[in-house]
Amino acid sequence: MLPTRPPSPTRPRTSRTGHEGVLGRLRRKSAREAAARTYARSLPVVPVRARGLTIEGADGRRYLDCLSGAGTLALGHNHPVVLEAIRSVLDSGAPLDVPGLATPVTDAFAGELLRTLPPALAAHARIRFCAPGGTDAMDTALRLVRTATGREPVTVLAPGGAERAGEPATAGIVVEPVQCDGVRAFDDEQLRRLRQDTAARGVLLVADEARTGLGRTGAFWGIGHSGVVPDVMVLSGAIGGSLPLSVVVHHDGLDTGAPDGDAPDAFRGNQLAMAAGTATLRHVRENDLARRAAELGARLLGRLRELARAYPCLTDVRGRGLMIGLEFTAPGEAPADASLAAGATATAVRQECLRRGLIVGPGSPDSAVLRLLPPLTLTDGQAEAVLDRLADAVAAVCRPGHRFPAPRTPKEAGAPAPTP
Repeated sequence: MLPTRPPSPTRPRTSRTGHEGVLGRLRRKSAREAAARTYARSLPVVPVRARGLTIEGADGRRYLDCLSGAGTLALGHNHPVVLEAIRSVLDSGAPLDVPGLATPVTDAFAGELLRTLPPALAAHARIRFCAPGGTDAMDTALRLVRTATGREPVTVLAPGGAERAGEPATAGIVVEPVQCDGVRAFDDEQLRRLRQDTAARGVLLVADEARTGLGRTGAFWGIGHSGVVPDVMVLSGAIGGSLPLSVVVHHDGLDTGAPDGDAPDAFRGNQLAMAAGTATLRHVRENDLARRAAELGARLLGRLRELARAYPCLTDVRGRGLMIGLEFTAPGEAPADASLAAGATATAVRQECLRRGLIVGPGSPDSAVLRLLPPLTLTDGQAEAVLDRLADAVAAVCRPGHRFPAPRTPKEAGAPAPTP
């Protein structure tokens, strides 16, 4: 078992043969898989063990993981309550996948989920189990609102964007309480006005909680900060307790029974994911981890804003709870292509973090934002270790005279980086 206290960066303990084995795995991954952008292209880590915040690579190094499976690991890696839930299903001999059928595991998951929903929605809620990906749940939600309203257009509204409550032909408006790309939060008052306007016009409001659910933003569901009750909620990410699962929850008034093109899927009844999801939902609720995320997130934001005042290349620190974004620009004189330079700064900081045993993720399409998504089980000591390593990385990159490497060609960008 890995230690619970935050480890300091460690030197590789493996032999040269072990180091070459790591490089071999990275090369094979690059050669075998498509060149689409993935975390593996910027994180040359071959994980072999993990617990809580800590990942151990095949080279023997240990890292503090603030990526958390792109936010899917609300309780961190291999949390005991999640492992126990999975083992209990495996040991019971129960079927592992039973799409659409009533089982004790499915019943327990639905009951725990309803306990966490906004009461005004829970009292009239219907649950739809979808294929396991977040896009599957969103597709299901869009078919639902179009069928229920008889209208086609759906608007995706960004934080700070124009408040369009929808034209008469609009079926629904989708909002992500904290936008994943760029880590930008909706203003609560804007959401309240939007809810009033959509209700008045008969436009359905859809909350995309794929990344903002299960306490991540400091409320159990991100929409809860505003007090708004949506018509539809799209749930995935951490809802499966580290396993793929997605769900759509909607008001029973939308459950017309009319066909909506929602084709059956073989993986809607994954019992391991539902058991892990039930354990995660219950643990977050019983231990008030949403409140913990709000308090610890406020402390982290405060400390990071102090760092931004010391280093002007860190232009903005924003977020909610334990969903935090750091936006960078080029130090000193801005070159002609400022967006490219900002991306280079953020990438350099991410690489310096990795050298110090800290994993952070990209947080915007232009790569100028880094995203912190630590598990909700983050301790005070671990938070300090994360801050120390991040501050060291920012200082290393933003000091005067730092030289950035020349931009890589697309072919070079697809190759694995050297192991730290």
